[in-house]
Amino acid sequence: MPDENRYEDIIGLEHPTSKKHPRMSRLNRAAQFAPFAALTGYGDAIAEAARLTEDRQELSEADQLALGEKLALLRDHLAASPTVTLTYFRPDARKAGGEYVSLTGVVRRVREYEREVVMADGTAIPFDRILDVDGDVFP
Repeated sequence: MPDENRYEDIIGLEHPTSKKHPRMSRLNRAAQFAPFAALTGYGDAIAEAARLTEDRQELSEADQLALGEKLALLRDHLAASPTVTLTYFRPDARKAGGEYVSLTGVVRRVREYEREVVMADGTAIPFDRILDVDGDVFP
């Protein structure tokens, strides 16, 4: 069979190297076969579209009154530096909706005119985004 001895004359020869061009490093050679992202940012866009947000809940009139009473009680006890847990709606910067977040900390101020609660860390939470307030101050 002629195919068995087809490369017999070159099988033992040394690998040819160019005298003009230096050998490519292993790192550069590996980079040739790295995956190519033809659509940069497409993966991020898909992840953003898949990210879920919640709709904001509207409080009933009774819940709004109860929340108002809690905020008034909180304002009356500010001298004691009460630690409370506020559950509030944080709107999403990129999509419609947002998420409900719980923040525990010391309340610095309850601003009636601006309609917001200011925490000791400087976080200001508008009244209309607050879903619930809980702490030792409340019976």
